[in-house]
Amino acid sequence: MKVLLTGAFGNIGTSALPELVAQGHTVRCLDVPTAVNKRKAARLAQQTEVVWGDLRRHDDAVAALRGQDAVVHLAFVIPRLSATGINSEDQPDFARDVNVGGTLNLLAAMKACPRPPHLLFTSSLHVYGRTSHLPPPRTVVDPVQPVEHYARQKVICEEMIKASGLDWTIFRLGASMPIRLILDPGVFDVPLANRMEYVHSRDVATAIANALRSDRVQGKTWLIGGGPRCQYTYREIAERVLDAFGVGMLPDEAFTTVPFSTDWLDTGESQRVLQFQQRTLQDYVNDVRSALGAKRSVVQLLRPVIRRRLLAVSPYYHQQQIDQPAQALAVQRSAD
Repeated sequence: MKVLLTGAFGNIGTSALPELVAQGHTVRCLDVPTAVNKRKAARLAQQTEVVWGDLRRHDDAVAALRGQDAVVHLAFVIPRLSATGINSEDQPDFARDVNVGGTLNLLAAMKACPRPPHLLFTSSLHVYGRTSHLPPPRTVVDPVQPVEHYARQKVICEEMIKASGLDWTIFRLGASMPIRLILDPGVFDVPLANRMEYVHSRDVATAIANALRSDRVQGKTWLIGGGPRCQYTYREIAERVLDAFGVGMLPDEAFTTVPFSTDWLDTGESQRVLQFQQRTLQDYVNDVRSALGAKRSVVQLLRPVIRRRLLAVSPYYHQQQIDQPAQALAVQRSAD
């Protein structure tokens, strides 16, 4: 099958590309020509075709789609943890142009094809909003109540796809972290008690590739998470990931207490059909340690400095440092 992979050099794309090739697909990669993406293309795309372009331009979408049987649409501006450094929550108008505008262009170009390809779109568990007050797990029939710009834009894209008249499949992904050193303020935006389901990017890639071979996925939304073995509190994930980086767990006061849009997922049917759940958080930890190599020793050597810098960018920790002396002074005054 000829497959167009948008956002081919992002977090999920770099896992999906080799898996699609391994399963015998001919892959055309579409991404924007940044320096980072060009380096990844040089490393990953020897056996594939690379098309540089921007889905905000209709002509780029049309050119990329020629001759394709399926489209795996991953290209999206995300909140935090992005290798691009662009945050959908800080730049919502730009993100909407790319995420919603780009998807709209892609749909229009697909509908104009003599034989419109099948579309597999990756959405997110973020569409459910803050659900920590509800019993888990989330299911495909739960209402969507998006909180962030990112999640709202995912919901808009889901609705456009369902109304497009095309053959479609939607994946709502669990938390799939990039396999690289993450020293981002976003790590503090999840409360430690929040439920979170991890899924390895290579398992997402397996689900994508297996879906392209299945006649049971079309016209349905599927939850893609790591399964019961990958259902944690955020504290458990943060402790293991920060230790893998060599940084170590940070004080509770550095993390927000406002519920975050993650939860556990009901992936029973997805796993039965797609057979993708192979890895756990420990595999991610092992991958991070391997990817860091000797750099982890450097991180450990500089650990006190890195920890101070991380805490300095946590607004919650900073506020605690302000509030605690003020509270102590108030108590002292009331005692006097």
